[in-house]
Amino acid sequence: MSNARTLKQKSFPKALACGMLRDNERILFLLRKDKIEHIELPSVEIFGEEDPVQKLTVEFRRQTGIDAEVCEIKMEKRYNAGSRKRKHWIPCLVFSMRAKNTKVVPAEEFSGFKWLNLEEAKKKKRGRKAEWLNH
Repeated sequence: MSNARTLKQKSFPKALACGMLRDNERILFLLRKDKIEHIELPSVEIFGEEDPVQKLTVEFRRQTGIDAEVCEIKMEKRYNAGSRKRKHWIPCLVFSMRAKNTKVVPAEEFSGFKWLNLEEAKKKKRGRKAEWLNH
């Protein structure tokens, strides 16, 4: 038996799809609280040949409790799917969302939600999947 390490290939997503629901100038952000509170947009990682629109629609409803329709792409950014030491940059597609009812019921992994404009959001602590706001 050899003591040699076997290298494991981590499978990275092809893209990160985020849903941006606007109410006038404010955007819906979900709050994730570990030791400190972080903000994130509802998002989903896309692997392989998955349809980002269909997957984002399902995940947006699960994370926010809002039945929303995916519209056009508002922004294209970069997201680090790797670690801080070994970066692996993938595209981050930010879709605008449209909904009749904006009553938010966050999923259990989130501690709440906030409506913020983009400039306020850049000043807040951002979660791992919202680091793309810097770029």
